[in-house]
Amino acid sequence: MTGITLYHNPNCSKSRGAKEILESKGADFEVVEYLKKPLNAQGVRRLLKLLDVPPAELVRKDGHFRELGLKSEDYVTASAVATLLAEHPKLMQRPVAVRGERAVIARPPELVETLL
Repeated sequence: MTGITLYHNPNCSKSRGAKEILESKGADFEVVEYLKKPLNAQGVRRLLKLLDVPPAELVRKDGHFRELGLKSEDYVTASAVATLLAEHPKLMQRPVAVRGERAVIARPPELVETLL
């Protein structure tokens, strides 16, 4: 199987689930712990081009998002999302799996199988 890059947070059950699925399928994949090696804005824009979802889908609207005083309506464009996630990688949805010119937000984790 051709390589997959898994943007992974080991503290996230969904991310661990996607990793386990790839391991069980014998997939060739690389794990990138994006909180340790955050993407820059250009890297986020590349992900957004590969995902088949609106840019806002890549942003977690969780407690941290609210603590920062952010508003969902300010993060709908690729440019705004790229800038936000480069500055606050903790807000990126996870896991994200990339293979070639396709990417998926693997929520639920089984969505990672669409890249196999």
